[in-house]
Amino acid sequence: MAVSKIYFDAVAALSGMLRDGMTIMSGGFGLCGIPGALIEAICASGVKDLTVISNNVGIDGVGLGLLLETRQIRKMISSYVGENAIFAQQYLAGELEIEFNPQGTLAERIRAGGAGVPAFYTATGAGTQIAEGKETKMFGGRAYVMELGLRADLAVIHAWKADPEGNLIYRKTARNFNPIMATAAEVTVAEVEDIVLPGQIDPDHIVTPGIFVNRMVRLETLDKRIEQRTVRKRY
Repeated sequence: MAVSKIYFDAVAALSGMLRDGMTIMSGGFGLCGIPGALIEAICASGVKDLTVISNNVGIDGVGLGLLLETRQIRKMISSYVGENAIFAQQYLAGELEIEFNPQGTLAERIRAGGAGVPAFYTATGAGTQIAEGKETKMFGGRAYVMELGLRADLAVIHAWKADPEGNLIYRKTARNFNPIMATAAEVTVAEVEDIVLPGQIDPDHIVTPGIFVNRMVRLETLDKRIEQRTVRKRY
């Protein structure tokens, strides 16, 4: 009999997956499509000395900001960290390590890790601090920097819809980073907004095939926050 990929809650979905010193990929873009329930479960577990790969680090008290508050993160591999005051405090105090990446480079490092590509060359960052300590080569008269593919012990991601096999669909901006992270970890756990019956997802609409997804949890509630509210001035 096949083992179900669907778990009762986020804590159960991560049971046996977490340990001190592990590397975790966390999907989403800003506060859109972040695996909030799974992050809260990681926080509650108490695991520490984590290396977290994520485009950004949430905001104070939300998303990965929770793990910063409890000092469970040792190192961040990120692109943008400007919305989190706690991050800045810990980094400036020498309590948190950061590996900055241009956003496209970070995405490609993750994609390459999922595709089994150990390294690649990119012109982004050549001649800047990004290139310091890295191998560079000339191609067609232009300098390129070698970047390493990224993999993780665990990927926690957020999807819009799934079937029991773990085939996933994402919605709008939530498609950023979640699909590529699903392929680049030893184990992938997805929180999803809805789980439908087999056959109710058009195969042409599937973004992440279920073979990449080990466990899932359906969200009973979903708090969609706005990172920066921008409105037009009323006249």
